[in-house]
Amino acid sequence: MSCCIGDLRDKDVINICDGKCLGYVCDVEIDICTGRLVSIIVPGNNKFFSLSRANEITIPWEKIEKIGDDTILVSVHLSTRCEKERCCKNK
Repeated sequence: MSCCIGDLRDKDVINICDGKCLGYVCDVEIDICTGRLVSIIVPGNNKFFSLSRANEITIPWEKIEKIGDDTILVSVHLSTRCEKERCCKNK
């Protein structure tokens, strides 16, 4: 399976940890030595135009669960509440 970076930008990124839509892919990170895609980047909380990249969420390629026709499903723990729930479930 292959797709263009432009195709990734048109897909909603959904976090399966909490079901929230994180937005669209705004950038990608590529390892220039291997040519492999390392991570996708979504805007984060501030989805409007911003000069700061502080709110962006970098999602490692390993955290991508599935790439579908319209969505990218990821499994990332973004809040401390979500992390606490995960820790409690593992006990």
